[in-house]
Amino acid sequence: MNKSSENPTIKSILVYVGGDLIGDALMKLPFVRALRSSFPDAHIAWCAGKHKSAFAKELKTLVAGLIDEVIEEAGFDNAKQFLWRHPIDGRHFDLVIDTQRGVAVSYFVRRIRHQVFVSGSAKFLLSDRKPLASYQRPASMIQQMMDLLSLTGGEIDTASAPLSLADAETESARAALPEGPVYIGIAPGAGGRQKCWPLDQFIALAQHQIEKGRTPVFVLGPGEAEWTPSLINAVPGALFPTVGENGRPQPSVSYSIALGRRLNAAVANDAGVGHILAAADTPLVSLFGPTPAAKFAPAASKLTVIEAQQFGTSDMAAIPIDAVVAAIDKLVTS
Repeated sequence: MNKSSENPTIKSILVYVGGDLIGDALMKLPFVRALRSSFPDAHIAWCAGKHKSAFAKELKTLVAGLIDEVIEEAGFDNAKQFLWRHPIDGRHFDLVIDTQRGVAVSYFVRRIRHQVFVSGSAKFLLSDRKPLASYQRPASMIQQMMDLLSLTGGEIDTASAPLSLADAETESARAALPEGPVYIGIAPGAGGRQKCWPLDQFIALAQHQIEKGRTPVFVLGPGEAEWTPSLINAVPGALFPTVGENGRPQPSVSYSIALGRRLNAAVANDAGVGHILAAADTPLVSLFGPTPAAKFAPAASKLTVIEAQQFGTSDMAAIPIDAVVAAIDKLVTS
């Protein structure tokens, strides 16, 4: 494994991104964990060069101990100013990892004072370290970031740097999902309804799990508030731990991760909750239709992807329930 003890000169690291909405940041969590695993003693700064980063606010507590500093709106929206001065107030970093691929921006990111600069833009033209000539950039966004990290040397272990969860949330999750039952997470929502498997299929899936002696656990967000009453009525044997006393979903990312750690397996659409469950290391069945799984699939430790295209169309309704049931069974018994 690539440990900082094996890279004694790498004591400070800056990771450059344009910005991070919550969904973007959730997708990047495996990279953040891998980076800390590789350099457990380094000071890690996360630089959102043009915009804000969810790691500075919404996900700040979650990445405590993984990211030491978040720099936002670092002036790269007007990058020409760095022609005559160094970015980040002239600070020096032993390692700079540029995760975006715009060549012009990379030129100015390289102006950050550094010892080693790693960037995939222009086929690694500006990078101090380059892959083999035969390298083909993967479609997966997170794998592209992992490949940048691999250029710093050594193996990558995404699980050894845990996310930070408050004790209260861990205890709440334990109270909601106590030891004993086999819990199957069901996350029916997504940012766009075209990315959602039909709700009646999720209901049927939950009923299948009850018939198998398992407990379905619906992981719902604010976008699923209109579905909540009908789901509770349709599956009285299910649990709804993210639904508040007012009957509406009120989840937090960290509480959902705490719940995910207690699930034996889960199924989700192409949505943020899929990446949340992946961050919890939940064995996951990920359903895709109009969006490419090769690019957006969560980096779960155990992952089964089912695409509507396997059944001749991009319509999510084409995914048969038997395929999802079989995939869950395999994850639970493996």
